[in-house]
Amino acid sequence: QGGGADRLARLFQSIIQKENLSNMPVLPVNKGGGSGAEALRYLKDKSGDNHVIMATLNSYYTTPLRTDIGVNIEDFTPIARMALDTFVLWVNADSDIQTLDDYVAAVKASGGGWKMGGTGTGQEDSLVTAMLEKEFGVKVTYVPFSGGGDVARNLVGGHIDSSVNNPSEALGFYQANKLRPIAAFTPTRIAAFPDTPTMGELGHDLVYWMQRSFVAPKDMAPEAVAFYTSMFEKLNASQEWQTYTAEKALLAEFLTGDELQAYFLEERAKHGTLLKSMGEGS
Repeated sequence: QGGGADRLARLFQSIIQKENLSNMPVLPVNKGGGSGAEALRYLKDKSGDNHVIMATLNSYYTTPLRTDIGVNIEDFTPIARMALDTFVLWVNADSDIQTLDDYVAAVKASGGGWKMGGTGTGQEDSLVTAMLEKEFGVKVTYVPFSGGGDVARNLVGGHIDSSVNNPSEALGFYQANKLRPIAAFTPTRIAAFPDTPTMGELGHDLVYWMQRSFVAPKDMAPEAVAFYTSMFEKLNASQEWQTYTAEKALLAEFLTGDELQAYFLEERAKHGTLLKSMGEGS
């Protein structure tokens, strides 16, 4: 609870209710064990159920690649990709680190004692951390937490030295001057952080996105798939969602159906290559 997927599901619950997009209540249920493995297994066991959908992140691909949980995402039913989330390198605002060069120097000076907080190993944050390690020839101690909210709180509390949180997970602390953004992993600057340079601007070709999508079990009835797809289409067009994406540094790129399934499979292949370069994955 408190991570990006949880907050998004609860926001959507609120919008669905306010906009009367469903004649039955939508109830978010957290299943956070095993870097998404518990949720994926749960969805597999709900084959043919018209009343269950799942919020997904990039762990949708990475967890089945890293661990044999008996899940093939090709079996699931794509519903809607609502947005692409961004990543930012963060430090505590009390830190002396002001620039990327400062950050790299501090990590090297730590002699391997630098603590990078993130969500579970093999999930998005650890992949971005591995990209940083490879690019700058450094080594950090990766400290996994249960969700992005925990990561941000621990960085504020000084229990870790940096994070690569999504902006939405760190925004409240940033606005309270508790966290400092160093660089963004986006092709262009994030509108909500106009003074934060991209890794590309600083001479490093490091870009990474996290998809925020919804999928359904295998063999969901076509009329149910049509209902959920239409529901998210209307939600996507709502003023509240459009405002939220702008404020929280999300790229609202709506995608459904076969195009979404093709996107999932393409991203699975990319993440498979990335995991193998880290010595993980099948």
